[in-house]
Amino acid sequence: METLEMKVANVKCNGCAAGIKNGLAGTDGVENVEVDVNSGTVTISGEGLAREAIAAKLAELGYPVTV
Repeated sequence: METLEMKVANVKCNGCAAGIKNGLAGTDGVENVEVDVNSGTVTISGEGLAREAIAAKLAELGYPVTV
């Protein structure tokens, strides 16, 4: 299993975290999503993760990758 960690903008509350988790749930290869609201960090675990596709999905959801 591989893990990606991304810093994203606009994460302000647990509702944001839930939106990210639900939004990434159907993305290819994604098995688990954890969101740290305090740091704005999203950690994605799974197999065959495509960083660019996940970053694009996060941006579509309103949480663009910052780093």
